[in-house]
Amino acid sequence: MLEIIIHGRGGQGAVTTAELIAIASINKGKCAQAFPSFGPERRGAPVVAFSRIDDNKIHLRSKVYEPNVVLVLDPSLLSIIDPAKGLKEGGTVLINTGKSPDEIKKMYNLKTKVATVDANHIAMSEFGRPIVNTTMLGALLKITGILSFDDIKDPVMARFGSKLGAKNMNALQRAFDDVKVAG
Repeated sequence: MLEIIIHGRGGQGAVTTAELIAIASINKGKCAQAFPSFGPERRGAPVVAFSRIDDNKIHLRSKVYEPNVVLVLDPSLLSIIDPAKGLKEGGTVLINTGKSPDEIKKMYNLKTKVATVDANHIAMSEFGRPIVNTTMLGALLKITGILSFDDIKDPVMARFGSKLGAKNMNALQRAFDDVKVAG
């Protein structure tokens, strides 16, 4: 089973990211879950979303405690969360930042695999706003291989429509191409 935790802030698309992962996985014939966990609903407040993907029925109904991958949509959250907490051996922390994975590892004393992509830059150039959910999804596809572009395209287009969907697919592709990883 692949388990993912997505840390973001309200309005960045963490919940949408989890949902797109689950929908694409189910469309591919897998079993999947997606669900959020947050306090008072307001733009900018910390949000956590979870996804699980497996070939078999998923019986767990709790939040994810031992993820394979942690996505951090807003790097300012690194001052209040430990992105490697509970991370399974061989797991990866994927962070939206212009810094290199080695810089992040050193800054936060991370002893795990770290991947980085400047999703804010990509989102600003594609949408004019720092909504990074599909951008980070492209980086996730690259580092996990869990889904292909063909797998994610229909859910993205259905969610965002043809015009915005095309921009989201461009952002996804750019992040796929730009993500950097350090073990």
